[in-house]
Amino acid sequence: MSASRVSLPGAMTDSATPRASASRATSSPRFVIRQRRGFILPDLRELWHYREIVYFLSWRDVKVRYAQTMLGAAWTLLQPLALMLLFTYAFSRVGSVKTGSVPYPLFALAGVAFWTFFARAVTGGSESLVQNAALLTKVYCPRILIPISTIMAALADLTLSLVLLIGVAAVYDYYPTWRLVLLPAAVLLGVLLIAGVTFLFSAINVRFRDIGQALPFLVLSWLFLSPVAYPVQNRVFELNPLAGVIDAFRWCVLGTPVTASSLLLAGSITVGLLVVGTGYFVRAERTFADIA
Repeated sequence: MSASRVSLPGAMTDSATPRASASRATSSPRFVIRQRRGFILPDLRELWHYREIVYFLSWRDVKVRYAQTMLGAAWTLLQPLALMLLFTYAFSRVGSVKTGSVPYPLFALAGVAFWTFFARAVTGGSESLVQNAALLTKVYCPRILIPISTIMAALADLTLSLVLLIGVAAVYDYYPTWRLVLLPAAVLLGVLLIAGVTFLFSAINVRFRDIGQALPFLVLSWLFLSPVAYPVQNRVFELNPLAGVIDAFRWCVLGTPVTASSLLLAGSITVGLLVVGTGYFVRAERTFADIA
C-alpha cells in the first residue's frame, strides 16, 4: 500500500519554502547611510532656534571677564588708552611715523581699538570649545554658536572703544562725518574675517591643543604685521586681510585714506577664510564630544 501525498489548500509545500524565503529576502528594503560630501553649511534655521545661547554665553563671558575687578568694564577703555600712549611715545617721539593731517594719538587709538577687538575675539573664540567642554558633552546645541558668542562679547567691547575714540577725536576737533554711516560695513567685514579664523582655529584646537599654546605668539606677530601703529607703506602688507579692515575702519571714523586694492584683497581673503573655516568646523564638530 503506497502512501499518497496530500496538499491542503493554502498550505506551503517544502519545495516552495526556500523560493518564497528568497523572494522575501530580496524584497526587504535596505538603508545605506553615507556621509555627506562637499561643502556643508550650518543649518540656519537651527542656529536661529538656539539664538538665545549666543546671548547667554556672551553675557556670561563679559561678566566673568570683569568679575572681582575694582574697575570693571572700565578696563575696556583703559587698555586701548594705555596702548595708544605706548605707541605714541615709541613711534611718534622716538621714531618718525607720518600720519598725514591726523594726529598720531588718534591714528594709533583707532588702530588699537579694532585690534583689541580682533585679538580678544580670535583668542577667546579659539579657546571657547575647550573651555566649554561640558557644554559639548552634556547639552545639545549647534557647536558653532559657542565661538560666535565669544565674538559677540568682544563686539560689545568694541562698541565702548568706539565711544572712547569719538570722544578723544572731539578733543582734537575731529567730528564724525557721513563716513560714519559706512562703519557697520567695515565692522561686518572684520567680524566675518574673525569668524573664519576663529571657526578654523577652534575646531583644530579641540584635537590639537598646540593651537592654544601657539596662539599668543601668532596674535602678537599679527599685531606688528598690521597697520595698527603705522600706516601701510608696502603693498606686501596688503596681503594681510586685517590691513584693509583696519584702514576701512579708520577711514569711516577719521577719514584717513584707504585703497580699493586693499579692500578688494581683504574681502576676497575674508570670504575664502570664512568658507574654509566654516566647512572644516561643520565637518569636525561630530567628533567634538568624543575628544573634548
